[in-house]
Amino acid sequence: MIKIEKVSKKFTKLIDKKKKSEFYADREISFTAKEGEIVGVLGPNGAGKTTLLRMIAGIMAPTSGTIEIDGLNYEDNDIEIKRKMTFLTGNTKLYKDLSPYELLKMCAEYYRVEKREIEERISLLSRKFAMDSFLYQRIGSLSTGQTQRVAIARCLIHEPKYYILDEPTSGLDIISSKVILDTIKEEKKKKKCILYSTHYMEEAASICDKVIFINKGQVIMIGTPEMIKEKTKTDNLRDAFFSLIEGDNNG
Repeated sequence: MIKIEKVSKKFTKLIDKKKKSEFYADREISFTAKEGEIVGVLGPNGAGKTTLLRMIAGIMAPTSGTIEIDGLNYEDNDIEIKRKMTFLTGNTKLYKDLSPYELLKMCAEYYRVEKREIEERISLLSRKFAMDSFLYQRIGSLSTGQTQRVAIARCLIHEPKYYILDEPTSGLDIISSKVILDTIKEEKKKKKCILYSTHYMEEAASICDKVIFINKGQVIMIGTPEMIKEKTKTDNLRDAFFSLIEGDNNG
């Protein structure tokens, strides 16, 4: 289980040569994500979603608060936690001079997948994501959709327990998006825990068990899509979000 308690992240920016300004990208965020659960992290650009997911992935340390993965913290168990986890963003950069095959093999070795299993896993993933036709081409020569298939295959190569996906379908065509969404649903059936950030509210409503609405670095509501719609008296998550921020602005 992922357990987040009162996590905040403060940054300092220069206003000019002499003045500095501090601001919070996230402030006292708390929630849990369990096995077999898809948790959507939703909000506008600048809401603090990416900063939050990077802290949960161990890429960035919180200013305050605690992050526990299966009861472990990053300070004492960094490598152990990261072996259970994978992180993907919509603009993930891959080594353009490698082939998908070379990248998957490198990642498998990095995560200490048994040597006898590596070739089988690459073969399975290549078929699963229809990569056979470009498995040995340079990644730099692939289309956006093909590159994102490689990126999601990279995430699956070590069979992680936790998925942190930040805008994974951003800018993709409908077919490539479906491949990723279908994969997320399949991993849920395997009792994997998935944190999923997206701008596409309809997408979130269709796959998420729980939704966390974030605005201006703070949680404004947590619940199932149906519960949120019921509480806001709306028909969809998009209208629910606007209802919540309008109430916040008026209050």
